[in-house]
Amino acid sequence: MRSTWAGWILMALLGLMHGCGSTDFFSSEPDASFVEPMVERRDTLTATGYAVIDVQPSDNAAQRRLLAIRAAKLDAYRGLTEQVYGQYLDATTTVADMVIRSDSFRARVEGVVYGANLVQIEPRGGDTYEVTLSLDKSIVNDLRVLYLERAVLASRS
Repeated sequence: MRSTWAGWILMALLGLMHGCGSTDFFSSEPDASFVEPMVERRDTLTATGYAVIDVQPSDNAAQRRLLAIRAAKLDAYRGLTEQVYGQYLDATTTVADMVIRSDSFRARVEGVVYGANLVQIEPRGGDTYEVTLSLDKSIVNDLRVLYLERAVLASRS
């Protein structure tokens, strides 16, 4: 009885795999549409950054507003950098006696972004600024080529 059920399950799985449109489910060649970067589907990337005015280090209210705008702009640049290059993630989980004792994550973004367009600077509420930046797809492609060239040079030295 057990082998009959296993046979039926195997037949069902093979039928499902055949119905997926690919006759070679375990092919080592990825489908081009699956691998295509998200940026290829859009003309521009956009990112929005935020910063709080009152936490800026100044006694002068006008200077705090300017510092908040600058911090929000840097946050937006970070968002663009994440979209162009991705994020480095480091995660650590400690398990003892089959119970999670600690779980920590760290994220790091690194890259060069140039040619971003300032779309808007807007106050949000009474204490926050929002800055939106955009980056044209052609510049994103240039940045990726620059990054790959730099990586090749670094690997040779």
